[in-house]
Amino acid sequence: MIDPWTFSSTVDYENIMNQFGIKKFEDIKDNIKDLSLLMRRGIIFGHRDFNLIQERIDKNKNFICITGMMPSGKMHIGHKMIVDQLKWYFKHGGNIFISIADMEAYATREKSFEEGKEIAINEYLVNYLALGLDLTHKNVNVYLQSRSKPLNDLAFKLSKKVNLSQMKAIYGFENTTSVAHLYVPLIQVADILLPQTKDFCSPQPTVVPVGIDQDPHIRLTRDIAIKFKDEFGFIAPGSTYHRFITGLTNAKMSSSKPKTAIFLNDSPKVAEKKVKTAKTGGRESLKEQKKLGGRPDKCVVYELLLYHLIDDDKKLEEVYKKCKAGTLLCGECKQMTAIKIRDLLEDLAIKRDGKREIAENILD
Repeated sequence: MIDPWTFSSTVDYENIMNQFGIKKFEDIKDNIKDLSLLMRRGIIFGHRDFNLIQERIDKNKNFICITGMMPSGKMHIGHKMIVDQLKWYFKHGGNIFISIADMEAYATREKSFEEGKEIAINEYLVNYLALGLDLTHKNVNVYLQSRSKPLNDLAFKLSKKVNLSQMKAIYGFENTTSVAHLYVPLIQVADILLPQTKDFCSPQPTVVPVGIDQDPHIRLTRDIAIKFKDEFGFIAPGSTYHRFITGLTNAKMSSSKPKTAIFLNDSPKVAEKKVKTAKTGGRESLKEQKKLGGRPDKCVVYELLLYHLIDDDKKLEEVYKKCKAGTLLCGECKQMTAIKIRDLLEDLAIKRDGKREIAENILD
């Protein structure tokens, strides 16, 4: 069973895919004309019904891309993957919906709605804007769960065809003492289906880019969409699944554990230091490293390059081969990566300037 709120960093992607019927993204890559970096490099590894989205892109027809952010902590570099995907979908004609999950943060992280809004603005919306996603565009819709009457009305209607046994089968809820926590998945379902209602885009193929820990929400939504097809005309939403980026200590990168993460609001100097002290895939000794080569596939520093810091595939391949051959040593690689992370954060700091007012206006 997958629990979206306490998911482990140890992930058997293959087993989860087989268990829940998620298809390999690798099998459809050749049909996609403009692969994103995350698609090309296998970071996006699974999907449900992505063929429906690809058909819309090929025919220059609109579709929906919905995502959410839970405003409970700092935005780290792993979260940047969602922004990168949203930019790709926007470029290809997607209507983008971004739910700020302040109701989930209230129910599961004990964040007040006021705290949630401030975190959403300072940590997420400002950085989304700095990373190049135009949140003011007419095809981008950003909202707070707690302030959306259409969302909450829809969640209430959808709850009629969900029972407690189904919720426990999907989520467990073994230690849940709060009805609010039980209600959160229904808000998530409403988030995903709201864009298909007549007041927004009407029924269209929909994609939800998520980590594998969020698949319970996708499965519940697909089931409910079918049950309400006659009433709303819903099309069961599709999804893509991306790998988690490993934390700097080899644990899961987490907003609640500063040593595991590079935060987008970190100072460049702090981020450089974090990279230089991160665990690598290096050998026990310099001699062994030169003889046997490094292990980039087990290296969190290489992952930073793979996911975010080297756009050129050929240059990344050179780093990979040199590491494997033992000619690129960990110290040198860390120094290179630290410079790249410093440059990224310095650029973001400049681009964040003046963005808070824009972010505030989006939510007012």
